[in-house]
Parts: sequence; structure tokens; C-alpha cells
Amino acid sequence: MAFILDDLLFAPLKALIFIGEKVHNLAREEHLGADSVRQELRELYMKIEREEISEEEFEKQEEILVERMEALEKIKGNK
Repeated sequence: MAFILDDLLFAPLKALIFIGEKVHNLAREEHLGADSVRQELRELYMKIEREEISEEEFEKQEEILVERMEALEKIKGNK
């Protein structure tokens, strides 16, 4: 009987945790997604072509994005 009560009492909390984990995973996939990194790279190249950023700033941001892309490839390779 006690286990049934525990399940009933903790069901909303378990559901909230489940939903939170799903949202976290989706956000992580979106943040780490290769498509978003490619889009950011395209935008970065457009900025340098329009001379909106300096060459130095371009190189810094490009390096970060390339590292993210490489990390994604490693993650996908491990799956």
C-alpha cells in the first residue's frame, strides 16, 4: 500500500523531471546541431565580406565554430 501512495505522490515530480530532461536534450541538440553551426559560419563569412567585423575577430569566431563542428563529428562518431 505504501508503494502505491509513494507512486501517486511522486508522479507529478517524476513527470516534471521527465519533461525537463526532454527539454534539456532538445536544447542541447539544437545548440550543438551541425546545421546551426553551419548557419553561424555562413553568417560569419557574410560579415567578413561586408567588412562588418575585423579579420582578427573573424578568425577567433571561426576557430570556435570549427571546434564546435569537430566536437559534433566526434560525438556523432561515438554513437
